[in-house]
Amino acid sequence: MHIIKLFLFIIPLVISSKIDRDDSSYDSVSPEPKSRFAMLDDVKILANGLLQLGHGLKDFVHKTKGQINDIFQKLNIFDQSFYDLSLQTNEIKEEEKELRRTTSKLQVKNEEVKNMSRELNSKLESLLEEKILLQKKVIYLEKQLTSLIKNQPEIQEHPEVTSLKTFVEQQDNSIKDLLQTVEEQYRQLNQQHSQIKEIENQLRRTSIQESTENSLSSKPRAPRTTPFLHFNETQNVEHNDIPANCTTVYNRGEHTSGIYPIRPSNYQVFNVYCDVKSDRSWTLIQHRTDGSQNFNETWENYRYGFGRLNGEFWLGLEKIYSIVRQSNYILRIELEDWNNNKHYIEYSFNLGNHETNYTLHLVEISGNVPSALPEHKDLVFSTWDHMAKEHVNCPESYSGGWWWHNVCGENNLNGKYNKPRAKTKPERRRGLCWKSQNGRLYSVKSTKMLIHPKDSESSE
Repeated sequence: MHIIKLFLFIIPLVISSKIDRDDSSYDSVSPEPKSRFAMLDDVKILANGLLQLGHGLKDFVHKTKGQINDIFQKLNIFDQSFYDLSLQTNEIKEEEKELRRTTSKLQVKNEEVKNMSRELNSKLESLLEEKILLQKKVIYLEKQLTSLIKNQPEIQEHPEVTSLKTFVEQQDNSIKDLLQTVEEQYRQLNQQHSQIKEIENQLRRTSIQESTENSLSSKPRAPRTTPFLHFNETQNVEHNDIPANCTTVYNRGEHTSGIYPIRPSNYQVFNVYCDVKSDRSWTLIQHRTDGSQNFNETWENYRYGFGRLNGEFWLGLEKIYSIVRQSNYILRIELEDWNNNKHYIEYSFNLGNHETNYTLHLVEISGNVPSALPEHKDLVFSTWDHMAKEHVNCPESYSGGWWWHNVCGENNLNGKYNKPRAKTKPERRRGLCWKSQNGRLYSVKSTKMLIHPKDSESSE
């Protein structure tokens, strides 16, 4: 464009110079004949202008061509990006289809596992009934055998009694194996549920990515476990010969600590751990030893129980209430600190039902550690997802479900397990701890919570 402007500027100059020469010719005294051709200088100036104009047009054409090539390259890059994006979209759609197929398969497997669990429950109930009948027969035969031994001391044990005892032992082993199998099935079922939830989350995330670029965030929580004692419960079945508590188990001759089935009044059968101490059997309702079990659980799991009876566990508020409502009970708490010092304290207590949020009322009886739980006050049980009035921040701040009063206490036997021992006071307060009313804070290594009918004074 600049060359064109220069050319347009040069042409008037050439014409003007020509006119000046023409005017000077008229002023001369002796006029000469006019030439039909332009002056050589004019021609050179015009030629030079045309040459510069040509070079300018050539440069403009080259520059325009380069710009067009750049535009074509960008268009090619855009076309390639669009093609790659379409391929990725097709891959995402294929993955979504595959995830849906996998979800369907897992749902089918989930139903199969549920059916297997129902069958195992049915077999377990049958075996329990057979065991009860066999125990009755054994008791009857033992009575007959005792009378025969008294009359004939030299007589040997009857072969039928021996075979029955052997059969009963075999049945007991079979029941234990079935319990382990059912527990393993429930673990697998829990894993299946977790996988299905994860796949559903992936499907939701995929759908959201296709529709919008915005993503949602949710507050993370510790994985929740499935209550471990549900599969041991049997409803609408009469078990008149099953003991109501660990004391009855002990009185029937079982003087070894271990797992036994009980059936409290107007409640279903479930397993408990009976801890034998000083000629009496206590029902273990809570046990912490190594932090292998997550105790920051939901209200539902605290209500029905979680963990393993031969490890760390919480029996369940409903089961505890079904036991203690039969009579007056003693609550015993055993603590072991990180110096391997053992402490205990015992309370006379009352426990409310679900409608009262399992309100706990305590009166201390004895012990070798100062009390940390408020006495003669109603303590309400709360968890992070079920918070009672005036206890809104306690479970979230201190972790784990526990009985709280109108202010958060610094004792929580269901708190976070500090492993190894916490160094700072704030860490100890938010973990497994026991702070007595005189201000001393015990950092706890292991705990036990046990209950026993208040039939006599308890001893260490």
